[in-house]
Amino acid sequence: MGADMVDWYARAEVARDVIRISEPHVNELVSANFWWLRGNDRDVVVDAGLGVVALREAIPGLFERDPMVLLTHAHLDHVGGAPEFGDRAAHSAEAGLLAAGVPASLYGAELYDKLGIDAAGEPVPELMIDTLPGPGYDPATYRVEPLTLNRLLGDGDRIDLGGRVLTVLHLPGHTPGSIALLEERTGTLYSGDVVYDSALIDNLPNSDVAAYRRSMEFLADLDVSVVHPGHGHSFDRTRLRQLAQTYLRGRAGVVPSPTRRCPDGT
Repeated sequence: MGADMVDWYARAEVARDVIRISEPHVNELVSANFWWLRGNDRDVVVDAGLGVVALREAIPGLFERDPMVLLTHAHLDHVGGAPEFGDRAAHSAEAGLLAAGVPASLYGAELYDKLGIDAAGEPVPELMIDTLPGPGYDPATYRVEPLTLNRLLGDGDRIDLGGRVLTVLHLPGHTPGSIALLEERTGTLYSGDVVYDSALIDNLPNSDVAAYRRSMEFLADLDVSVVHPGHGHSFDRTRLRQLAQTYLRGRAGVVPSPTRRCPDGT
């Protein structure tokens, strides 16, 4: 990395062979975690960040064992770096949007418009990053390239890394193809944007409140030891149950509007 380049990614080992990667210079709306898991036979990376800075340049060790990237859903803050990986997987309901190109911008007003976000009178940031990653970087050039998947995931699918097996949980609501990944041996859940310790987003154009409620009912009873989410800090089963129940209470009696369809027809 050049002397004038910003150290864009923060890394922390949160468990044996589990590394959290985050982007501290990104606005909290799209500042996501992604997770590097090392198995005996191969590695996987759960989500891939915004893609503002090339992962191969910033974290070359990430690619030494030809990892598979597992995308929890098709939003820019989780798939921006995915085109760098040769082996890519996501739920089938997200495949069409990924192939078409995920809506993306580093300009706040443009991004809110593309995602269908109502700012509800709150100030919209001019830029979604608080510094440029290097001299001469032009935020207007940022985009998420269309990508095809090597593997379409469904509920109950298993990904074996050797000594570490992840089970796919299809938990729609935030998006039609939102998934979480459960390592049953350790009770570790990689939850993407299905659940994290903050206000959950269920009002995007392809969100579905009724589906989200069913997903939360499932999570409220799920036996886990720790949740590693797509945003914010990790938490335990007690907090997971609290978050699920809070969502269910807050959405009690809500009649969702008809679900708008994704570009892929889901």
